[in-house]
Amino acid sequence: MALPALDPASSDATGHHLLVLPADVGHEEVETLALSRFARAAWEVQPSSAAPRPSGGARALRALTAAPGVLRLSRHSTLVGPFTLDRVATGMLGVPPSAGIAYVVHAPVERGDKPWPGGGDRDGLRRAFPAGLPVRDEERTVAWLIAAARRLGGAVRTTAAGGSPATLLVPDPAAAVDLTVWTDIWLEPEATLTVMRQALPRAYLNLPKPLWNGPPRGVGERPVRGAEVLTPEQRRSLHAAAEEYDVAALTNPEPMRGYGALADLELDGMVALEVSGETRPPPVIESVPWAARGAVAYRVRWEPPDLADREAERPSLEHRVARGRATPLVIALTRAVHKAVGGEITDLMDFVVDPADL
Repeated sequence: MALPALDPASSDATGHHLLVLPADVGHEEVETLALSRFARAAWEVQPSSAAPRPSGGARALRALTAAPGVLRLSRHSTLVGPFTLDRVATGMLGVPPSAGIAYVVHAPVERGDKPWPGGGDRDGLRRAFPAGLPVRDEERTVAWLIAAARRLGGAVRTTAAGGSPATLLVPDPAAAVDLTVWTDIWLEPEATLTVMRQALPRAYLNLPKPLWNGPPRGVGERPVRGAEVLTPEQRRSLHAAAEEYDVAALTNPEPMRGYGALADLELDGMVALEVSGETRPPPVIESVPWAARGAVAYRVRWEPPDLADREAERPSLEHRVARGRATPLVIALTRAVHKAVGGEITDLMDFVVDPADL
């Protein structure tokens, strides 16, 4: 049964945001990504199970086409589709010629303040919404559309509404370098460093070094401003109690909540491994039984030489070359960490990644 075609001149095509994807992306993949961000996402109308509707020419030649599916994202927003796109439609809509299917977003137009000038704009939101950035439900929906397009190699066409023009956003999948391993296993710093050195032999721990050598000489013996009324005995007793408290804190420190390790890539920047306990992991991890009360996150990040390039929608050639060399190292480190602690892996957009796909 053929999918319905999207009429590029219809109000559906021109009056709503569009998520356009390669033709080989199944609606199950879109549903999985929606569930990763919207916990209650569900098909109200399945793309393949709805009753067919007739379509044809003046001579009543009819071909059966499936009604488009309706995927509920939130209380206010739905995703309708998939629709097929032909060359005429892609040309009229100004979307990439590689796009084969499209989803129409039915969401409220909710805009806030104009974007601040300067700074990074990795997703192109300032360019797409110069009159006012999306807020509330539209903000969450647009953020997900861009994340899904980046993961699936698609694009987002924003509609002309709220004083902003229709704009094409084509997020670069290669920009999603960072990965995170979520698990219920905590490794101590030295153990983590051993794992990290399997992928990056020159890695080292990045731990704070204690610089405090105790109070200066004479503290507790001489009166200070505001404490002149204390007798020498009271001062000595007060500072003895404070010293006892300090010694107890130093000898029985609080459990470590996070730490990091680094590997210098010289001209290509650095790879950082950040370890922390998280009480509120992303929804896709929170739904896993062992993460109901929190999880340990092992975040593998690439820090480029020029941080401004990282936030640019179209970074420099030097940045892209360095990123291409750093990405295999991030993947290798993620594999080593996952092998050591198990759990789940998510990408920069908080979508689950199959370890076999790394």
